[in-house]
Amino acid sequence: MILKVYTSLLLLFLVNSVWTRTVRQVYDDLDPGHWSHYTSECPQECFCPPSFPNALYCDNKGLKEIPPIPARIWYLYLQNNQIETISEKPFANATHLRWINLNKNKITNSGIENGVLSKLKRLLYLFLEDNELEEVPAPLPVGLEQLRLARNKISKIPEGVFSHLENLTMLDLHQNSLLDSALQSDTFQGLNNLMQLNIAKNSLKKMPLSIPANTLQLFLDNNSIEVIPENYFSAIPKVTFLRLNYNKLSDDGIPSNGFNVSSILDLQLSHNQLTKIPPINAHLEHLHLDHNKIKSVNGTQMCPVSIALEEDYGYYGNIPRLRYLRLDGNEIQPPIPLDIMICFRLLQAVVI
Repeated sequence: MILKVYTSLLLLFLVNSVWTRTVRQVYDDLDPGHWSHYTSECPQECFCPPSFPNALYCDNKGLKEIPPIPARIWYLYLQNNQIETISEKPFANATHLRWINLNKNKITNSGIENGVLSKLKRLLYLFLEDNELEEVPAPLPVGLEQLRLARNKISKIPEGVFSHLENLTMLDLHQNSLLDSALQSDTFQGLNNLMQLNIAKNSLKKMPLSIPANTLQLFLDNNSIEVIPENYFSAIPKVTFLRLNYNKLSDDGIPSNGFNVSSILDLQLSHNQLTKIPPINAHLEHLHLDHNKIKSVNGTQMCPVSIALEEDYGYYGNIPRLRYLRLDGNEIQPPIPLDIMICFRLLQAVVI
């Protein structure tokens, strides 16, 4: 009987020790100090998940102002509120912020205290979509990697606002009110590492000037662009994805070799006014030409290399890499010409 009691007590002690050690280990991993400190400094309106102590969730709370941000916070979620201002006071201790999401609020330029954003030295991601901004806020943190300003009322980009943002890789300005006059030759100066630029759904009539040379993805859908300047893409030799859907491009507005660019792998020209297929490069893999005014397709003319020469090279030569071709919404009648299939041997899908 005594042996059974001792055995039970020993088992209970071991289980309790293991449980205690596990719980303590979790808390120790989360905070080298006392966990109650984290709980007490969490703003009352927000949620501080124990499993993610560097994050502060204040989204969808009906907030009209930003609460005080604890020093430990890296990731701050404030989207879907009624916030109108960004002032220094809430960020007095928040020196480690990496990510701020302020989408879907009521922030205006006049509501942003001067210099408050640039003082967030470690900030990498800034989301200010769906607000009431009329110009790009300035100055910005020099370490930013992503800046998302879609669906505002932006019609002005202050001079030099991007000049020190050498780490910025993505700039999203789509669905704003930008005119050609807002994009000067030096507007994007300093964005030496930019990879994605989105200026879709604005009011541009011309291709923007001086796109950063390292840009890989350029999105210009839903504007009113009519002309591609001669040798335009020679200034952005790495561009890979190009979207010009829903513009006013016609055959006369495209130079003879305007899209014959070896770096472009995905070219989207849907919903324009083209009557023929523009010359393409053998490296192109996806081509969207739906909803234009194209009446016929000539594979021999469209093929970026000589079909006879391609026969000589076979699969080991420089055969065209086109894999996807979309032509629906035009005036083309099936069947697909045989010379299309002969030229583009890697073609996997044709929508007609």
